[in-house]
Amino acid sequence: MRNQIQQPSFHSLIRIVGRAWLALPLTLLVIANAEAAQPGRRSNDQQRPPVKISKQQAQAPSDSEISEARELLDQLGYWVNLDAEGNDVSLRHALIAFQKIEGRERTGVLTIRELEALRVAQAPQLLETGYPHIEIDLYRQVLFVVDGAGIPLRILQISSGSGEFFTDGGVTRRAITPTGRFKVYRKIEGWRKSPLGLLYYPNYIYDGIAIHGNPSVPVRPASHGCIRIPMFASREFSEIATIGMVVIIYDSDPLAESGAAEPE
Repeated sequence: MRNQIQQPSFHSLIRIVGRAWLALPLTLLVIANAEAAQPGRRSNDQQRPPVKISKQQAQAPSDSEISEARELLDQLGYWVNLDAEGNDVSLRHALIAFQKIEGRERTGVLTIRELEALRVAQAPQLLETGYPHIEIDLYRQVLFVVDGAGIPLRILQISSGSGEFFTDGGVTRRAITPTGRFKVYRKIEGWRKSPLGLLYYPNYIYDGIAIHGNPSVPVRPASHGCIRIPMFASREFSEIATIGMVVIIYDSDPLAESGAAEPE
């Protein structure tokens, strides 16, 4: 009799323990949810710091502000396409030229801070006035197209000789853009293949040195000695730079010593 009573009690105990194990995951889930719902408690995702937005993203200009920047650059003389929309290539190059002249960081990115700088900027000073010519400032890496009244019709960013050594035709020399007074003496329409690469609408001024378009116009000197200008302006620049037009190239000093001819 005693054994018959104890046997069902043992089976009951097994069933109770089994049910407790089955209920354990549900109990733990309820406890976890309760803790997450308590005030002052945060999940791991909530404890992560917020994603930081860059200054340029936070100061992204509107379409109307981009149009304003384009008009301001044009009024100051920078070469920009007024018919374009948004951040086109001409706006980027014009902004880089502005940043070079103003001593700002050369990003080519329009922000609210750059727009504010444009609103108070003044047209840059020229080296000479009174006749049509071209001025190239190697220190600031910019080019000016000047008309007869001394007004800067166009300002472009450039990339001149890198100063590094290179070998061409078995001769090693340094990539230097000469300074002084020169004249445009030869022009080629379209592309020209030279030993050192392709030139787009080259305008030769001295011993193979030309002002020409190039797809790569970095913010620093990087050429073999030629003066690179942006592609979008190359053809029109070639039309402006007529044969015989004076080209003045200078560095940090106003005008390097040279025996080149005076403008006619």
